Amino acid sequence: MTLALTGATGQLGRLVIETLKAKTAPDGIVALARDTAKATDLGVPARAFDYDAPDTLAPALDGVDTLLLISGSEIGRRVPQHAAVIEAAKAAGVQHIVYTSLLNAPSSTLSLAPEHVETEKLLAASGIGHTILRNGWYTENYTMGLPAALEHNALIGAAKDGRISSATRQDYAEAAVAVLLNADLRGKTYELSGDDSYTLTELAATLSAQAGKEVRYVDMPEADYAAALTGAGLPAELAGFLAHCDVEASKGALFDEGTQLSALIGRPTTPLATAVAAAIG
Repeated sequence: MTLALTGATGQLGRLVIETLKAKTAPDGIVALARDTAKATDLGVPARAFDYDAPDTLAPALDGVDTLLLISGSEIGRRVPQHAAVIEAAKAAGVQHIVYTSLLNAPSSTLSLAPEHVETEKLLAASGIGHTILRNGWYTENYTMGLPAALEHNALIGAAKDGRISSATRQDYAEAAVAVLLNADLRGKTYELSGDDSYTLTELAATLSAQAGKEVRYVDMPEADYAAALTGAGLPAELAGFLAHCDVEASKGALFDEGTQLSALIGRPTTPLATAVAAAIG
């Protein structure tokens, strides 16, 4: 069996490949990437795969049995890009697609939800066997900002007291690998989230305890938070998106009480304290 994955050089894709290599032969894994030069360190065969060049996609999927379609990173472009991949997979005879969607996608109020919902519909209409991994929030979306929070003695956000059921990229990578390697787990839709939840006030307290200094959580209006992120160097579009997600988190959009993720990976999801420790070294 040959497994391939899109977005292989991205943060999640790299973790999936490393986890796969520990469980199966590397020559049965194909890294699909827009720039194969960035895939030379992955230790598996790599093929050029550009969403925006649809005619080139089917040949890159030649001989692939199972495809992990890691959702594209270009918000607003995902539906046509994913549609091109699904059509190419069909033409190439791919037997099963595993897709990384969004937690509670049909009811989610996050702005990126409609693209995931539409992709799920495309998969349902494709005739190809498929599994939907509705990934929740990445803990790293918050922990990446902890060094700056330490520097300024303040963690900023716009989530108020909303609870966040996040998990690490490694947790989600292991879930993808479990489905890729076990046919009995396929053909389902999984709602994936961390075992435990936290508020940003609790995140700040965890950071304070580990760093040995007080870091407080400062809640801000959406526009002010987006402006602060832009001032810190984030692109305006990304800053606005993250601020929007925080506001929706205040309404419960990032909270889930399920334990399907820990059940898939056969262990508890990574505790917040562990992720914080890794982020601050």
